[in-house]
Formats: sequence, C-alpha cells, structure tokens
Amino acid sequence: MAIELDLQIASSFEPLPTRKEFLRWLGPGLLGRASAELTIRLVDFEESRRLNVRYRGMDKPTNVLSFPADLPDEVDLPLLGDIVICAPLVAREASDVPIPIENHWAHLTIHGLLHLLGHDHQETREAEKMEALEASLLHQLGIADPYIGE
Repeated sequence: MAIELDLQIASSFEPLPTRKEFLRWLGPGLLGRASAELTIRLVDFEESRRLNVRYRGMDKPTNVLSFPADLPDEVDLPLLGDIVICAPLVAREASDVPIPIENHWAHLTIHGLLHLLGHDHQETREAEKMEALEASLLHQLGIADPYIGE
C-alpha cells in the first residue's frame, strides 16, 4: 500500500501529530487499495469557520471537513481528496470528554477518510454503519470505540 500524503500545517496549535502518525491512522481504512493520494490540512478556528460557512452554511468552526476528489469517470487516479482538521478544536473536544488527544486525532482522521471513501452519516442507517466502521478501524489501532456512552 502506497499512501501519498500531502500534510499542510496552517495552524499555530502545538503539538500536532506527525506525518507518521497520520499514515498509521489512515492505514487500516485504506487496506485493499494499491495506492491512495490525499491531503490533510491542519487549521485554526478561523479557517475552519470560514470553510464551514462556505461549504456547509454553518457559521462556526468544526472539527473535521472532507472534500472528496471529483474526478471524471475516465480519469483513473488514486486521488481521494482533502481532509481539513481544526487542531485547537480537536484539543478542546478531547479535553471535554476527556479522552487522550491522540485517540481523538485518530478518530477524526478516520472519520474524514471514510467521507472521502463515500461514507456518510446524514441518515440514521448510514450513521450507524459509518460509526461501526470507525469503531472497527479504531479497534485495529488499539483505540476504544468513541461512540460508547453516547
């Protein structure tokens, strides 16, 4: 499995996960693929808020946004798309729960990846399927199900 990851740091928050950590978190969700290309952009509150307003009509920052690649059918590339994660919001949410911040980073990375792969959670049935897949992938990384106790 070859994963081409463009990691963009547009956040002043520290510490941030390393490229190696992101690749480890992405790995289980990409099993069975020969290759994959994607971008992960780490941002602060303001950029997250601007993107959330523009693409979802919600005037607040959000923890993760996914932008699947929109390639024509005749183009055969392993390009999946872009994931944008709001670093300070990840830290705030992890602290509020509380859970280890690394676990929350892994969860949001997998959540974003599943959106790039076509999964959604708009309908209850879709949400249950996506959450079960997230829990399974996190389990492979030794991370507890984030949906237990909700």
